[in-house]
Amino acid sequence: MPAAPLLRYFRLIRPQDFVWLLLFAVLAVMNAEGDVSEIALFAALAIAQVLEPKIPAQPSTRSRIFWIVMKLLLGYLLIGYTGGIQSHFWLVLLLPVVSAATALGVFGTLLFTLLAAGSYLSFFLFIDWSQWDIGPPEIAQLTMRLVFLAMVGNLANALAEELRAQSEKHRRTAEQLAEAGVHIQRAEEAVRRSDRLAALGQLSAGLAHELRNPLGTIKASAEMLSRNVAAENEVAREVAGFITSEVDRTNSLVTRFLQFARPLKLRLDNADLAHTLDRAIAAVEREAPEITIYRNYEPEIPPFPFDAELMERVFFNLVLNAAQATAPGGAVTVKTRAAGGTAEISVIDRGAGIDAQHLDSIFNPFFTTKPQGVGLGLAIVSKIVDEHGGKIAVESEPGKGSIFRVLLPMERAAPQPSA
Repeated sequence: MPAAPLLRYFRLIRPQDFVWLLLFAVLAVMNAEGDVSEIALFAALAIAQVLEPKIPAQPSTRSRIFWIVMKLLLGYLLIGYTGGIQSHFWLVLLLPVVSAATALGVFGTLLFTLLAAGSYLSFFLFIDWSQWDIGPPEIAQLTMRLVFLAMVGNLANALAEELRAQSEKHRRTAEQLAEAGVHIQRAEEAVRRSDRLAALGQLSAGLAHELRNPLGTIKASAEMLSRNVAAENEVAREVAGFITSEVDRTNSLVTRFLQFARPLKLRLDNADLAHTLDRAIAAVEREAPEITIYRNYEPEIPPFPFDAELMERVFFNLVLNAAQATAPGGAVTVKTRAAGGTAEISVIDRGAGIDAQHLDSIFNPFFTTKPQGVGLGLAIVSKIVDEHGGKIAVESEPGKGSIFRVLLPMERAAPQPSA
């Protein structure tokens, strides 16, 4: 047999199992006096007690009831075989009662206590009353046994309920700690991202300013060359045109660096979210007319304070990215809803999706999977959302599409105009 299954079987063996077997063995040796049937009943009870928590591997209420009934039946047979109502093994009825108390709650405990008591009293049906007389001492002893049976069951149930309450409390505490750990991890990631953004922003600003002057000189030189070169020198004029267009493209990139590096100054004012989204969607529809964009707005979202110009740039970038990820003839959905004091904006596409290994990096500056991209679009989007006190998240599955969610607080107070 392979080592893994053997190891699994060994893990099922507990120290308590040996204690149970030893206790039942002592009872059998001291009291059975060689009676094979009595020894067999002790062995059956021992096996039932040991196997109860192991079969099945994940006990259910039905399986627990099965084992409790099995122990009640075996105990009943042992008591009947060893003298019935006069048997000194009446205490074995505690096994099913305590098992019910630990597994089935107060009503299950009461039910199996009554069943155990009833099974014990049923031995009166087999008494030869001509040879046995029951008086006040016997009645008192019998009552004491039944009361003791109920007391032990009730005590075991109280202890089990307390243990279950403590386990539930610890489970909730563990869940809260796990949730707090997730929040702390997200906060640490946000701080690290902010630090990276700050450092890259300073670097970008310095590089952008240093590049602006030589770019201006190169463009002016190219324009002067284009004006002064002979008309018949087509190669020189074409090269000058290439220089000018590439300078313009580089200048546009420098402008984006500066937008990323420049500190944002929000101009908060009560604005209509739907109107801002409509303007961004209209701009995307002009650039990607082959994509259908559906609007699913919640009408109950009132105007609230945000910088409409900056947020329009955010929505434009997100919807444009979704349109670019969607095959021609496909659709993108823009959905809004109010969640407490937060407005949630979802941009949903059914495009190629994002690899799981890239999900943690898509908001980092200069990270891009597009051949012509520079990786600043989503970084700027994240920066704008962060400045609003909001959050941005993404869910994606390769081949099935992506969902970008922007959460904006609606209760942020707009600054009062200066007098």
